[in-house]
Amino acid sequence: MPRTATLWHLSVCLLVAALTASCGIRLPIDTRSNKPSPSNRSITRHGTPTQDPDLLVWLIADEYHTGMVVPYDWLLESGFIPPAGFGNPKFVTMSWGSRKAYALDAKLDFWLYARVICAPTHSVMEMIPSNWNVAEVCPQQRIWRKLVRRDRGPALAAFLNQCCATGPDGRPIVRSKSSWGNGVQLEGRYLYYIPRVCNVWTAQAIECLGGKMNPWFGLTADGIIRQVEKSPNNFEKIWDAYRKE
Repeated sequence: MPRTATLWHLSVCLLVAALTASCGIRLPIDTRSNKPSPSNRSITRHGTPTQDPDLLVWLIADEYHTGMVVPYDWLLESGFIPPAGFGNPKFVTMSWGSRKAYALDAKLDFWLYARVICAPTHSVMEMIPSNWNVAEVCPQQRIWRKLVRRDRGPALAAFLNQCCATGPDGRPIVRSKSSWGNGVQLEGRYLYYIPRVCNVWTAQAIECLGGKMNPWFGLTADGIIRQVEKSPNNFEKIWDAYRKE
């Protein structure tokens, strides 16, 4: 076959692969409708809400990776199904990624990254409990915060529930301890691959909170940050990471 024909066929194959990937960058969970659920606030007999209508959430980011920190009781009241025995912390930090990269015995070298990039792998959702100020728990991270409506909780809880594989008891399956903190890694329901990387999970979580995100511009941590700092997302930066020694 002539070289020009070979190159043409190769270009067509690459184009088809790119189009196929573009259809699969998002998790097959609807997070773009941005319709708040009916309020689940309890009401006194005088008609006064007993809970604040808005609450703080946080975005954390290192050089490559992003995650979210949210009030744990809000997740529970919104319908999130926790793993058995998780406890009742004030906050929970959540992030997502490849099971191979998150493995406690993983050696984060070139060969591991090559395996993760070149082939789909199972995903995990990491959940880490805490009861202290977010900047005290994550001082090595860059941190942003935002007030969100309480009635966004059910959308976020539904997304998190659908991210995880469940056992016969209906609860998410715990694979192992978390890579840091006293948390857990939960079995993911969807595959991790290029371009569906960890930050795509974060982008869709932010959409559940009413944000406007484009996953194609959020494949990197800085891509997520550029979007959340702009209107209508308007996250406020509150902490710069400590320099690692």
